[in-house]
Order: sequence, then structure tokens, then C-alpha cells
Amino acid sequence: MLPKAAIIGPVKALFRKKHGGYSVNDVEMQEHPKTEYISSGYGGNLSPEDSILKKNNGEVNISSVNFDNVISRDVTFENVTSKDVSFGNVTSKDVSFADTKISDSEQEDEFPDGGLDAWLAVLGAFIGLIPVFGMINSMGAIESYISKNQLKDVSSSNVSWIFSLYLAISFLSCILSGGYFDRNGSTKPMIAGTLIYVGGFFGMANCKKMYQFVLAFSVLSGTGTGVLMTPLVSVVATWFDKRRGIACSIATMGGSVGGIVFPIALRKLYNEVGFPWAIRIMAFLFLGCLLIAMKLAREREKPIVEPFQSTKEMVQWYASASLNWKYFLDTKFLFAALAASFAESSLTASSTFMASYSLARGNSQSVSYSLITANNALGILGRYVPAYLADKFLGRFNVSIITVAMAAFFNFVIWLPFGGHIGALWAYTCLYGFTTGSILSLTPVCIGQISSTQDFGKRYSTAYFLQALITLPVLPIGGAIVGKGSIINYNKFIVFVSVLMAAGASCYYISRSLCVGLRLNAKF
Repeated sequence: MLPKAAIIGPVKALFRKKHGGYSVNDVEMQEHPKTEYISSGYGGNLSPEDSILKKNNGEVNISSVNFDNVISRDVTFENVTSKDVSFGNVTSKDVSFADTKISDSEQEDEFPDGGLDAWLAVLGAFIGLIPVFGMINSMGAIESYISKNQLKDVSSSNVSWIFSLYLAISFLSCILSGGYFDRNGSTKPMIAGTLIYVGGFFGMANCKKMYQFVLAFSVLSGTGTGVLMTPLVSVVATWFDKRRGIACSIATMGGSVGGIVFPIALRKLYNEVGFPWAIRIMAFLFLGCLLIAMKLAREREKPIVEPFQSTKEMVQWYASASLNWKYFLDTKFLFAALAASFAESSLTASSTFMASYSLARGNSQSVSYSLITANNALGILGRYVPAYLADKFLGRFNVSIITVAMAAFFNFVIWLPFGGHIGALWAYTCLYGFTTGSILSLTPVCIGQISSTQDFGKRYSTAYFLQALITLPVLPIGGAIVGKGSIINYNKFIVFVSVLMAAGASCYYISRSLCVGLRLNAKF
């Protein structure tokens, strides 16, 4: 039993304090049901217990606090260190004090970082990203066909707008769906995204005009891509922390698998069943992958949130959860976001026109589509090996700088001067595929490294918003440079995408220097 004076004094002291202009008196403390606060893995854990206990190593320190006229029922005080604390006029029922300490391992063990359910979620994300990222990696197989057939009378620059809008809308809808995932989980956005995404491809099968491709592929399928992208990537983050880089790399390998399979499948289907049924068959395949992903790719626990009180409150919350312009005032973040935007824009532009370039060089359609397949096949190693080296030895920014700079180097020294030689073109495709594989997998990891846990979701969304703005004009500019498809024009295009890639490496280096200085041996 505690001495009576030890109970009476602190209660009297606490409720003489003023909080926000009002007095806290005659408060009845009752047992409150435990509420789970679940984070998506990108944002911080908003648990009130975390905000107090974790900042004080599992202890609550109360200094000069008075409790007055408090009735407590079934209240347990754990790890309370009091200084000048007095309790007065307390009616206590079943009050206990436990000297229980929360160990560091318990505090850090918020993520399983493995286990059957965690790896099933990775498998589900992998299968779901086969169509989502795989189509982004295979756009050249569609561009090269429609530019020679349905849209043969349309300029290359105008055709490029179809794919530019597709990418921009994908990134923008990814931003808007991020906040919805944080509040509602993955099920609803996965269902909605699947219907929109697959519906767009069924619509594209019947397209013959420019505006029809824009509506079906760019708008519908682009929106579906963004809605699906966020839950498929984010569910992995709810299961992993220390091994998140490797887990995300494995999941995003699905995009490389899609990039390997789809160009070969489309080339064969174009010849055997024609464009409409080729696209329909792919749409059915996409639907099967996404249905499996719905079953397996689940977040660790469903979020529990307060419902919105009004439509205005809902709009304000989603707007604030999507992006924040003030983050660009942080120069470290600004240059990291610019680096990711330049590098990914260069990558998508090169991938989109690779097959057309090969055809212009006189190579067969089979060889041209196989180059896309080889590029994506090496991208599998390019996603995993750099991520492993980044986590274990070199650091995320260092690896990103090296791989992006090497991609620009290969553009200048192999593709530009020797692109007309089929052997050199194959060597370039393999080397470029490996070095650029880390661009998509390490971007979120680099952004997370310079962001607090609570701000990561918004910063990641803001970075993708910038990427959408930069990506939108890049493909049309590239298409305008290519023009009628002469070799001289393609060489100018190679210089254009190479400069973009080099700018990405430079921005990564500037962001790193702002964080750790010019020390080359710093692991960052």
C-alpha cells in the first residue's frame, strides 16, 4: 500500500493547472477501450502511447503536477516517475501501480520484417505490379505499332502525347489515392483501380483515332495505374522496416517480368489475331493478375480512423495529405525530387522510342521487340543488386548516383556512336537495363532517408507531383525531336535523354552533398 500522502498531493496539484484557458476539475477517469492506430508504413504511427512512451524510453515523467477531485476506476499507472507530485481528494477503486518497463526490442518491433503473411503480401504486390509497371515498361511495343498503323498519318510528336498523358495521369492519380489508402486500406482502391485499368484496355482495343487512344489508354488506364500503384507498393511497407528496400525491390520486379513478357506476347498476337484481340487478351491477363493481387496484397492491419464530419473537412484532409509546396523549400528534398523526376523521365522516354529506333536502323520487328524484353530482363538484376548493395555497403544515395551516371555514360559512349551496329545495340540494351533498374526501386528509399517518418507520405506524393509535371512535356518534346524518324533526329533524341539522365545524377549528388558534405567515403 502506498502512503495516503503520496496519493492525495499529486491529484490536488494537477487539476489546478489551466489548459487552453479552462480548468480541469472534477474529472472522472474511467477505463478507456484500447484503440489501435495503424500506419500505412509511409506515415508515422499516430498512437498517443507512442508519442509519450517512446520519446521517454517507456516512462512518463510528471513534474509539479496536481490532481484534484479525481475519481479513478480500474486505472493502472505504469512507469511513472513523479517529482513534487501530490494527490488530494482521491477516491480510488482498483488502482494499481505496476513497475513494468517497455524494452527497446518491443518498441522497435513494430514491423514483422518477415513471416508468411508478410512475404505473401510481397508476392501479391509482385503479381499486381506485373501489369501495372509492366505496361509502363512495354509502352514501346504499343507506340511502335499504332504509329505505323492506326495513327500512321499522325506526327510522332502528337502520338507521344498519348503516352506522356498516360504517365502524367498515372503519377497524379497515385498522389490522390495515397491519402485514401492511409485512411481506408487497400481493398477499395484495388477494386476500383482494377475496373478502371482493365476497362481502359478493353476500350483501347477498339480505338482508331487519336482522341480515342487518349480517352481509353491515357485517361482511363492511366487513372487505374495510379490508383493501383499506391496500395500495391504501400502494403509492402506496412510489413517491413529494416528490410523494406529489398522487399520493395522484389515487389517491383513484377514490372520487369511484365516488361519481358508483354512485348514478346504482343508481337506474336499482332501477327496472329490482330491488334484488337491482342489488347483484349492482355486485358484478360491483367484482370487475372490483379484478382490474385487483391487476395494476397493486404496491409498488416486495417486502419481505424474517425469519420469526416463534413465534405469540406474531407476535401481539406485529402488535399493536405497529397502534397505540400513548402517541402520544396528544403533544398535536400528539392534536388532529390528533381533527380528522380529527370532520371525517370529519361528512362521512360528511352524505353518508349527504343523499338521505333531499332526499326529505323533496319532491324526486324522481332529484334526490336526483343530489345525491350532484354532491357527489362536485366532490369530484374538492376532492381535487386543495387538495392542490396545500398542497404548493406554503399548507401542509397551513393548507389543512385553511380547507376544513374552510368546510364548517362552508356547513352553517350555506346548508343549514340554505335547504335547502328546490332551487337553494340544489344550490349547497350543489357547494360542500360541493369543500371536503370534501380531508378524506380530506390527512389522511395532515397526520399524516405531525408524525410521524417511522419512526413514521408506527403513528401513522396509531392515528389511524384513534380515528376508528373516534368514527365508531361518530355515525351512530346522527344517525339518532336524524332520527327519523321531519321537517324540524325534519333541521335538528337539520344543526346536529349542523355542530358536528362546526367541532370538526374547531378541532382542526386547535390542532395547528398547538402546532407553529408563532399566526403566521398560517407555511406549515405
